[in-house]
Amino acid sequence: MRVDFHFNVDHRLHYACRVVRKARGAGKTVLAFASDANRLARFDAALWTFSALDFLPHVYADSPLACDTPILLSLQAGGVPARDVLLNLDDAPPPQFAQWFAHFERVIEVVSLDDAERRCARARFNAYRAAGIEPSTFKAAAE
Repeated sequence: MRVDFHFNVDHRLHYACRVVRKARGAGKTVLAFASDANRLARFDAALWTFSALDFLPHVYADSPLACDTPILLSLQAGGVPARDVLLNLDDAPPPQFAQWFAHFERVIEVVSLDDAERRCARARFNAYRAAGIEPSTFKAAAE
């Protein structure tokens, strides 16, 4: 399992859609997590609208179609069908993240230029390090 922070993005949710598109292009399944229902609903809408040429099939994790759908959205950490990639859209580290992250090949964190988001990302980065996880950082290319 590896944890990647993509920072300096112009728009967090739009960039997250690009991450999902790239993961799906590589044949990977994705779980997008946020404990904020409004944020996850905005991401849900963004997946439908960010590109006229791409179809990214997704449902909430509690949907009857969850096991057959490559992209899941979840308001809860844990208890969802296994996926290759976890896209963490939350501001805080997920509960029991060290154990949960072990179920994924890769964890991706997206950080915009917003000062508050950057502070939250630094706290997550430091929490992961304190738990023995060594995250990688990537400066996002201009969108």
